[in-house]
Amino acid sequence: MLIKKPEDIPSYEITPESQFINRRQFVKSVGIVSAGMFSPLASGYTVPEVNEPLTPENIVTGYNNFYEFGTEKMDPSEHAHRLTTAPWQVKVSGEAEMTGEFDLEDVIKGLTVEERIYRFRCVEAWSMVVPWMGIPLKDILARFKPNSNARYVEFTTLYRPSEMPGQKALFSSIDWPYVEGLRIDEAMHPLTIIAVGVYGRKLPNQNGSPWRLIVPWKYGFKGIKSIVSIRFTRRQPVNTWKLIAPSEYGFYANVNPAVDHPRWSQASERRLPSTLFSPNRRPTLPFNGYAEQVASLYDGMDLARQY
Repeated sequence: MLIKKPEDIPSYEITPESQFINRRQFVKSVGIVSAGMFSPLASGYTVPEVNEPLTPENIVTGYNNFYEFGTEKMDPSEHAHRLTTAPWQVKVSGEAEMTGEFDLEDVIKGLTVEERIYRFRCVEAWSMVVPWMGIPLKDILARFKPNSNARYVEFTTLYRPSEMPGQKALFSSIDWPYVEGLRIDEAMHPLTIIAVGVYGRKLPNQNGSPWRLIVPWKYGFKGIKSIVSIRFTRRQPVNTWKLIAPSEYGFYANVNPAVDHPRWSQASERRLPSTLFSPNRRPTLPFNGYAEQVASLYDGMDLARQY
C-alpha cells in the first residue's frame, strides 16, 4: 500500500465554513484549564502571517490520511470515533534526564496553548490552511531535559488494532506502529508545535487526538498523530514511509517544488476546497512558504539528495 497519485484523489466540494468556538470553551474542552492560558503570542515568537483563506472545518476534519483507520480520505472521520483517548500516557526514553511513563495531563501542565494558522502541504500535492491550537514542541521536550547526545527525536503512534481497524488490514504494507522523527534542531524550532486542537475545538480523533505533531515546512506525513512514545536518540530514526518506499519518501520531507516525487510533480499543489472544474491550483512554495524562518537549518545540504 502506497500513497495514491494526485490524480487518483477526489476533489472536495465546497461547503459552508463553521465558526470558531470561544477560547475559554476550547481550553475547557481539552481538559487543560490549569495548563496555561490561551495566547497567540505566549511563546514570544513572531509567527509568520498566512494571508490566505482558511480551509473550511468540515474539510480539515473530514479529509485526512490516517491509515490506522483506513486508506481512503473519509475513513478516519468514519471510523475514528471508536478510539479511546482518555486517559492517555506517553513513554519518554533515550538520551534525556527525565524518562519514564507519564500522563499526558502532567506532560502539558503549565504550558500555554497558542493559536497557529499554518499552511499544510501533503506529499500528494494537495494543501490546506489550518488554524491549529497547540504548544511549541520545544517547551514540551525541554521538560525531559535531553542531553548532548540527543541529536534526533523519534515519535511513535498508538498501536491498538481493536480500535484502529487499519492496523488489522490483511494487505497493509505498514509495519505498525507508525514512526516518525526529527532532528533535534527541527524539533526545537519555534514553528514546530504539538497540536491539541483545531478550529477552536478539541482535536478530533481523525486528526490525531489527543495530540499530534505539526511541522509546517514539511510534507504532512511528518505530522505523526496520536503519539504515545517520544525517544531521544543519537542516530537518525527510520521513519515509516522511508522504510516502505525509500526512493519516494525521505527522512527530511521538506516541501520543495524543485524536487518531484518519482510519480508526480511537486511544482504546484491543489488547495482545498477544490472541484473538478475549479481545481484551485497554485505554485508550491519552497519550505511551504517558511523558507525565511527555516532554510538556514539546511545550509550546505543537497536537498535533492537529502529529501
